[in-house]
Amino acid sequence: MYTTCVSRQLNAPRPVVYRALVSAEAIARWRVPSGMRGEVHEFEAREGGRFRISLTYDAPDAPGKSAERTDTYHGHFARLVPGEQVVEVLECETEDPALRGTMTMTTTLTDTDDGGTAVLVVHEGVPDAVPAADSEAGTHWALAHLARFVEAGGAGSG
Repeated sequence: MYTTCVSRQLNAPRPVVYRALVSAEAIARWRVPSGMRGEVHEFEAREGGRFRISLTYDAPDAPGKSAERTDTYHGHFARLVPGEQVVEVLECETEDPALRGTMTMTTTLTDTDDGGTAVLVVHEGVPDAVPAADSEAGTHWALAHLARFVEAGGAGSG
């Protein structure tokens, strides 16, 4: 298992970015990779609150980790500090022992000098079976989608 750290600056205030991290509707829009569709089965944005999300590949021949063409993960919010931090403990639903295990994703928000938000994502406990480059690329991709979402006003105004 290993840890990745990825950061990005967004042109949106912290309260707007935070709302996008704790809204099921927002998550269903910005956290779903291109070529997939998402389904939020459960989402309780409170400390201890649970979530469960499935991502299904559009391509009929794409292998899923949880089911045919689908990756599902579940977990809970370990810590929520409004406007500052979201700590998610999550696990992929899979029969593959190399992909099992609990991961912790900590997203920390800080102000930038220009009124935007610096976002730092630390992903701990990533299984060795997931190439580090793929994990980091996925986080960069997600932060790019988050940036487009909040910068377009998708999470409401601050």
